[in-house]
Amino acid sequence: MAKLAFIGTGVMGAPMAGHLVAAGHDVTVYNRTQAKALAWADKYGGSVADTPAAAAKDAEAVFACVGNDDDLALVTLGEDGAFAAIRDDAVFVDHTTVSASIARRLAGERALVVDAPVSGGQAGAENGKLSIMCGGSAEAMAKAEPFMQAYAARIVHVGEAGAGQTTKMCNQIAIAGVIQGVAEAIRFAQVAGLDLDKVLEAISGGAAQSWQMVNRWPTMAKEEFDFGFAVDWMRKDLGLALDEARRNGAVLPVAALVDQFYADVQAMGGARQDTSALVRRLPK
Repeated sequence: MAKLAFIGTGVMGAPMAGHLVAAGHDVTVYNRTQAKALAWADKYGGSVADTPAAAAKDAEAVFACVGNDDDLALVTLGEDGAFAAIRDDAVFVDHTTVSASIARRLAGERALVVDAPVSGGQAGAENGKLSIMCGGSAEAMAKAEPFMQAYAARIVHVGEAGAGQTTKMCNQIAIAGVIQGVAEAIRFAQVAGLDLDKVLEAISGGAAQSWQMVNRWPTMAKEEFDFGFAVDWMRKDLGLALDEARRNGAVLPVAALVDQFYADVQAMGGARQDTSALVRRLPK
């Protein structure tokens, strides 16, 4: 059993921290809205701290899953941030999807830092089946990986600091194009007068098959979007990718276009709907 800290008990962080408790660890959490932290403790049996620094004190590993760059900077480098109290030999693992710039900044503050964004959504977090892409030193990974196994189906050490975040950008870039393709295929099938279930059966076993097709085609066909990864979050992630592309010179024409399509969905009131709501902007 290890003494651990987890900062951020939202829809992703709460179940991830819960898996650490289930694995036998002593977990203390911090959340900006304390009521959420207290609800987590009631459910999982861990402890609650008043500040990130208090949570991190004496912990062997400190995890974070917050909102954005500013949130992450506050809980790590702020006056009561985790870095003010974290042990020199403790590893800090950030599961937030943020910029590669802040990941590199945190790694510059201390040696044992892993940027470790995740893929798999809320269901993956709850089921302990997340895919985790990691950046950081080999020493930091060696300390972090045994703990991350409590909620991961796949853990890949991609490279040095920032590599986890840029890999997550690759993930979101790929998803954006695939969802748009699935949306267009559905609308084309409807205009052609085809049975959508039969079309899915016919094409999902071949080269067109994807996770998005198998898992989202049926719900898109029924206009069901009140679940999953929100459009607002996807726009945040695509914005990070486009910013990084401007920095490194990569060209992302499809990602940029789909990002604007998501702006249309936001204007239609779909900001909190699943990313598959992209189909809404296409006429039936």
